[in-house]
Amino acid sequence: MHVNIYMSERPDFNGASHLAISISPPIPESKRRRMSSHPLSFTPLRRIPTNTLPLPPPPPPSPTSNLHRTPSSRTYIPSHVYKHPSAILLELCTSMKELHQFIPLIIKNGLYSEHLFQTKLVSLFCKFGSLHEAARVFQPIEDKIDELYHTMLKGYARNSSLDDAVSFFCRMRYDGVRPVVYNFTYLLKVCGDNADLRKGKEIHCQLIVNGFASNVFAMTGVVNMYAKCRLVEEAYKMFDRMPERDLVCWNTIISGYAQNGFGKTALELVLRMQEEGKRPDSITIVSILPAVADVGSLRIGRSIHGYSMRAGFESFVNVSTALVDMYSKCGSVGTARLIFDRMTGKTVVSWNSMIDGYVQNGDPGAAMEIFQKMMDEQVEMTNVTVMGALHACADLGDVEQGRFVHKLLDQLELGSDVSVMNSLISMYSKCKRVDIAAEIFENLQHKTLVSWNAMILGYAQNGRINEAIDYFCKMQLQNIKPDSFTMVSVIPALAELSVLPQAKWIHGLVIRTCLDKNVFVATALVDMYAKCGAVHTARKLFDMMDERHVTTWNAMIDGYGTHGLGKAALELFEKMKKEVIKPNEVTFLCVLSACSHSGLVEEGFQYFGSMKKDYGLEPAMDHYGAMVDLLGRANRLNEAWDFIQKMPIEPAISVFGAMLGACRIHKNVELGEKAANRIFDLDPDDGGYHVLLANIYATASMWDKVARVRTTMEKKGIQKTPGWSVVELQNEVHTFYSGTTSHPQAKKIYAFLETLGNRIKAAGYMPDTNSVHDVEDVVKEQLLNSHSEKLAIAFSLLNTSPGTTIHLRKNLRVCGDCHNATKYISLVTKREIIVRDMRRFHHFKDGTCSCGDYW
Repeated sequence: MHVNIYMSERPDFNGASHLAISISPPIPESKRRRMSSHPLSFTPLRRIPTNTLPLPPPPPPSPTSNLHRTPSSRTYIPSHVYKHPSAILLELCTSMKELHQFIPLIIKNGLYSEHLFQTKLVSLFCKFGSLHEAARVFQPIEDKIDELYHTMLKGYARNSSLDDAVSFFCRMRYDGVRPVVYNFTYLLKVCGDNADLRKGKEIHCQLIVNGFASNVFAMTGVVNMYAKCRLVEEAYKMFDRMPERDLVCWNTIISGYAQNGFGKTALELVLRMQEEGKRPDSITIVSILPAVADVGSLRIGRSIHGYSMRAGFESFVNVSTALVDMYSKCGSVGTARLIFDRMTGKTVVSWNSMIDGYVQNGDPGAAMEIFQKMMDEQVEMTNVTVMGALHACADLGDVEQGRFVHKLLDQLELGSDVSVMNSLISMYSKCKRVDIAAEIFENLQHKTLVSWNAMILGYAQNGRINEAIDYFCKMQLQNIKPDSFTMVSVIPALAELSVLPQAKWIHGLVIRTCLDKNVFVATALVDMYAKCGAVHTARKLFDMMDERHVTTWNAMIDGYGTHGLGKAALELFEKMKKEVIKPNEVTFLCVLSACSHSGLVEEGFQYFGSMKKDYGLEPAMDHYGAMVDLLGRANRLNEAWDFIQKMPIEPAISVFGAMLGACRIHKNVELGEKAANRIFDLDPDDGGYHVLLANIYATASMWDKVARVRTTMEKKGIQKTPGWSVVELQNEVHTFYSGTTSHPQAKKIYAFLETLGNRIKAAGYMPDTNSVHDVEDVVKEQLLNSHSEKLAIAFSLLNTSPGTTIHLRKNLRVCGDCHNATKYISLVTKREIIVRDMRRFHHFKDGTCSCGDYW
C-alpha cells in the first residue's frame, strides 16, 4: 500500500505543521509505463545534479527517529519531531541566510533524514528562489514521499521555466506519484503567465483524466489559464459548466473579461454574481475597476467607490490604488490625487499609478513633482516608475530632466532593462535628440520589436524620413516581423514623402502581414493615400473599413480638405454626425481647414459656433487660427483683424501668421505690417514671417522697407528657409533646390526649361517678376526659371513617358509664378501634375488647377 503524506502549510498553535496521511494502492508497473507515454511526457526527463550540495551526508538514523516509508509500509512520525526546536526555527525562517544557519543544527540533531525536515527544506529553498539547492536536497533521498514531489513541482512552477515544470511533472508520473489538485493549478498558472495555450490544453486534459473536472479549485485554474491566453470565450465556457462556483471563481472570470478589454461584460458579470448571492469582496473591486476605466464611466466608478467605502475596503492599499488608477483614466485626476494623498500605506504601485495618471491626463509637470516627492521619501522605484517619469519628460520636451532620470538607471540597476531603454529612446526622440536615441538603440544588446518601433517612430517624428524607412528595411532584413505599431510608425513617414509607388508597396506589405483589418493601420493607410495625392483611393479604403474610429473620420475629412474638395469634406462630416462617433477638437479643425481651402466662409462660421454650442468643445488656438485663415483667404481682411481683437484668449504667433499670409495674398500692406509687428514682438525663430513681410513690401514696390527687413534678418542671423521639391523615379528620390546645378542632368534640365518656357509663353504665360527685385528683367526670369518645382517638373517630363502623371512634393507654399507656369505646362504637355506644398494639394490638368487659384 502507498502511504501519501501531505503537509499543511498552516502551523498550529505549537508552530508545527499538520500531516494528512492517506493510504492508496500502489500503481502497477504497466500503468506507470502507460502514464509515461501520455502526450505530456514529450519533454525528456531532466537529470537533477546531486554532486554539488554544500551539505555533509546525512547521518544514519538514530534509534529514536521515525520509521522510513517504503512502498509497502506505513510512515509513523513521532510527535517529538514536530516540537523539536529545529522544526520551530524552520517555521519561523524568513531568509536564505537564516536557513543556512539552521541546517547545521538539523544535521547535528540527527533530523536531516526525517521526511518532515526534508520536505520543509525543499519548500524553503523553493520559497527563497533557490531551486538548485532544493534539487540537491531532493535528489539523494531514496525513499521520497509524495509530498516532496509536490513541493518540488511547486518550486519548478514558481522559479523555473514552463518546460522544466512540465518535465518534472512527467517525472512524477514516471515515478508513480499520484497527482493532487494543486499540481495542476501550479502548472495552469505558469501556462497562463506564459500564454502557452498548447501546454495549457494538455494540462487541462490531464486534469480531466485524473478526475478533477468537477473540482472548483482546479477548474478556476483552467478558467484563469484560458483568460490569460486571451481565449476569454473558452474561459467562460469552462466557468459556465461548473456545477458550483465560489467567489474566487467569479473573481477570476470577471478579471479575465476586464483584462481582455471586455469591460462592459465584466461589469454585467458583477451584477449577475450578486444576483446569485455572492457579495463582491476587495478582490472583486480590484478586478472590476480597470473595466470601469476601459468603459470610461465615471458614474459607475463612483458607485463602486461608494460600495468600497461602505464595505470598509477603502483602507486596503490595493483597492485605493485601483481607485486612483480608475479616476485617472476616467479623466478625474483631481479625485485620484485626493485618494492618493489620504492613503497611509502607499506602495510603489500607488506612486506609479499617480505618476501615470498625471501623464495620461496631459499634466507631465505634476507627474514629475510626484516623481520628485517619491525620491524625497526614498520610496524604492521600479522600472514602471522610471518609464512613467521618462514619459513625462518626453511630453514636457525637457531633455535636461530626461538626462537626470537617465543617470538614475545605474543606481537603480535598470540599465539592462529593455523596456526602460525603449522608453529612454522614445524620450530622447520626443526631445529632439534622436541622435542620442540612435546611440542608445545601437548599444542595446537585446533589441525587441518595441525597440525597433521606438527608433522608427523617433526618426519619423523628427522629420528624418529616410532614416525611418532605412531602419524599417533593416528590421525586415533581420526577419523581425512588424506589428501594427510598426506600421503606424512607418506609414506616416512614407506619407510625408508623398510618393505613391512607395505607398502601394507598404499597403501590399500590410496585406501580406494580415494587418489590413487593424483599425489603426487602416486609418494610417487612408491618411497616407490622401497625402500621396490619391484621395479617391483613400476614400475606397475608408468605405471598406468595418470599424472606424474618430481619427479615421478626421483623416478622410482632412484629406478632402487639403485637396480642395471642401464640399465633399462637409458631406462626410454630416455623415459622421449621424454615426455613433462623436467629433472631437481635431475633427472641427479639419472641417474649418477644409472650409478655408475652398472659400466656404459661412459654413466655417456655422461649424465654429457648433463646436461649443452642440458638442461642448472649447475652441483652441488652432481653431482661431483656422478662422482667421478662412476670412483672410476670402479677402475679408478687416473682419479677420476684428476677429483677432475679440478673441477670448491672447492670440499666438500662428494666428497672426495666418493674418500675415492673407495680407501677402491680397497685397494689404497696412494690416500686414500690424500682423508682422505683433509677430516680431513674440520673437519667433522662423524667418518665414520676415520673408512674407518683405514680399508684401516688394509687391507694393516699397524697396526701402524691403531693405530694412533684410537688414533686420542679417542682424538677428535669421536665414530664409531654402525651397526644395522632391520627385520619385524608379524607386529613387530626387531632390531639387532652387538654382541647383549639382544634379547629373542639370544641363539637360535647364536647356529643356528654356524650350518649355517658350512653349508656355506662346500659350499665354506671362512671368510674374514682382517678387524678384534689384536685378534686370532678363535675370528675373532666369531666377524664376530656377525654382525647385520647375526643375523637378522638367526632370520628370524628361524621364517619364507621355501621359504619365507627375507627382512632386514641395516644402514651402507654391509661389504665384510657379502656380501659373505649372497650369500652362499641364496644358502644352497634356500631363496631369500633382503638387503637394506645405499646406495643400494642387492638381494641375489641361491648364487649370483644382484649387481654382484660391490657395
